[in-house]
Amino acid sequence: MPESTAHQTVLCFDFGLKQIGVAYGQTLTGTAQGLAIFKASDGVPDWSKVGGLLEEWKPDLVLVGLPLNMDDSESDLSQRARRFARRLQGRFNIVVAMVDERLTSREAKSMLREQQRDSRRQGKLSDLTKIDHLAAALILQSWLEHPDLGTPP
Repeated sequence: MPESTAHQTVLCFDFGLKQIGVAYGQTLTGTAQGLAIFKASDGVPDWSKVGGLLEEWKPDLVLVGLPLNMDDSESDLSQRARRFARRLQGRFNIVVAMVDERLTSREAKSMLREQQRDSRRQGKLSDLTKIDHLAAALILQSWLEHPDLGTPP
């Protein structure tokens, strides 16, 4: 983990077995936004698409959400997220840190439901299965507010 968070660009991945959400943020403005959702097969993305995204955004740091249980214990999914983070680090020679992601998917669904209510008023619909990039943005936003939350994969 870098010592200083001054003016860094950061990508964050919300790991999942079927989908992996990605968000972009920067320390200069302290803001994060959802960027993309990659399909995954049993947690394995199309690495060429991931590489293309990393090449396009050139982040100084990559975060991966760590899905811990509420009692701080790790699950099988936690171990798989760590493996994904190590693969990112090894394949692309980038700095990667893990960030506790508890409750971010729930918060993202809540945000999306609120947007859905607003969209219905305007005659649009939102898909609640497409929240992974929003969850990634919430994970990244929590790190931007508390950079000491990052831990090695």
